[in-house]
Amino acid sequence: MLEDIFGLQGKVALVTGGTHGIGLSIGVALGKAGATVCINARSTGKLDACKEEFTDEGIDVYTVAFDVTKEEEVDKGISQIEKDVGQIDILVNNAGIIKRIPILDMPVEDYKQVIDVDLVAPFIVSKRVAPKMIEKRAGKIINICSMMSEYGRNSVSAYASAKGGLKLLTANMCCEWAKYGLQVNGIGPGYIATSQTAPIREDGHPFNDLVMMRTPAGRWGEPEDIGNAALFLASKASEFVNGQVLYVDGGILANFGYVKGENTIVE
Repeated sequence: MLEDIFGLQGKVALVTGGTHGIGLSIGVALGKAGATVCINARSTGKLDACKEEFTDEGIDVYTVAFDVTKEEEVDKGISQIEKDVGQIDILVNNAGIIKRIPILDMPVEDYKQVIDVDLVAPFIVSKRVAPKMIEKRAGKIINICSMMSEYGRNSVSAYASAKGGLKLLTANMCCEWAKYGLQVNGIGPGYIATSQTAPIREDGHPFNDLVMMRTPAGRWGEPEDIGNAALFLASKASEFVNGQVLYVDGGILANFGYVKGENTIVE
């Protein structure tokens, strides 16, 4: 019964920017559930490297290089997937960038680049994939949002602008496409233990201390935590979940914060 609810056999899933970190974990989770996984990136080198990761997990993967911000490249890349693999049933808009620059120091070109990758690209890719989902009267679109979809922080104005916009783009996609049998939802990761965050996860690092003081669960999230959430939203288990953002953050958004030591577990 659980396999029938969570199984993705016969489904084709595209994860943009899925060569590492959260995107890779999402692809692995969907692949283990039976989906045929397609991974996109701009760099063929990154795509070649990620194939080894999937092979180690015992999962076959199809890779295709294209720039998610360029409509013609998106059309060509997805057409190739449709030809070689089949129609996309599950789309995960995961590709994203962040530039930590204070507003007064940030060139407009940098601001626009972040908006293009983090907000415009999900619009472009979803717009290309959705019509065939609509014809089929079934499809799952999962947008990787952020806690910055809800609040701001120092030096991430472009990223927060894009992720806040992506939350409402998710809602609007739901409003227009739910009647055709599509479910469009988002995932808002908390602070996740990836190779990129390793340098700031050391005990005593100010940012590590901040995460520990803000997170009721008392730990960093693991990439698998996001992969499991994506599996839920990609499966039959979420058929009546639509237009939502599922925050996988260990409780950060529920919590104003702790006084130092207040969240320490006493054995």
